[in-house]
Amino acid sequence: MIDSNVSPDDAEVAIAAARAGADVVRDMYGRRLARIDKGAGDFATTADVEAEKTILGILRAARPDDAVLGEEGGRRGAAGAVRRWLVDPLCGTLNYAAGSMLVAVNVALRDGAAAVADPFGGEVFFTDGESARVRHDGVDAQLAPTSATRLVEVNLDPPFPGAPGFRAVDLLAHAGFVERFRPRVVSTTLALAWVAAGRRAAYVTDGGDLSGSVHFAAGIALCRAAGCVVTGIDGAPIGRAGRGLVVAADAETHGLLMSMIRSRAPRL
Repeated sequence: MIDSNVSPDDAEVAIAAARAGADVVRDMYGRRLARIDKGAGDFATTADVEAEKTILGILRAARPDDAVLGEEGGRRGAAGAVRRWLVDPLCGTLNYAAGSMLVAVNVALRDGAAAVADPFGGEVFFTDGESARVRHDGVDAQLAPTSATRLVEVNLDPPFPGAPGFRAVDLLAHAGFVERFRPRVVSTTLALAWVAAGRRAAYVTDGGDLSGSVHFAAGIALCRAAGCVVTGIDGAPIGRAGRGLVVAADAETHGLLMSMIRSRAPRL
């Protein structure tokens, strides 16, 4: 928790908030939880809601003038606030509800510090906006992206807004992909932290503008600070005009993936 007598920097606020949310997620794991239907097969659980409440408590105490956008509770705080936090209290809800521990808690200050907590691995990946580190058992280590594993996370969750031009699933049928990489699917943005940490070579998902997404903001910030190559599936910078996300440990890996994406999607 944050010492109320000390004014922490934004990275420490993000870490404290993500860690507090992760504690809730971990403590509620395995219980019979109520589900809140969101439609189209999507849902939240009581753990999502309680984790977000806990995160909001940390943010309000440390940064009372900031606004917050939470996945479950929507917008809070002054509409004209200059600073806004983006909160995904439990990324991988379906995994969690099915008894899988592959989940993440994401907290990001728009265009600033961010943290991604692994509730079960005990790690918090974080950035102050300039460098990227991981904290485990009180020890911080610099993140160092590498494509050595050749493992690429491909988000296969529908809907596929890029279809018929391109769907991330299309990569799996590309001969060049099979020759150079091995696909993995964890269905949580914890995978973005793994790219920053060198545990994955890349991450690919289609979709719209993800720069302001509560799901992706923390992971994108982390990967940028770690030195990864971050673009949309069309190779353009992430933003309102962008589509989807391609994050790679290095330029060579990014280039290979982009060539495959373009070959599968002539419209790009």
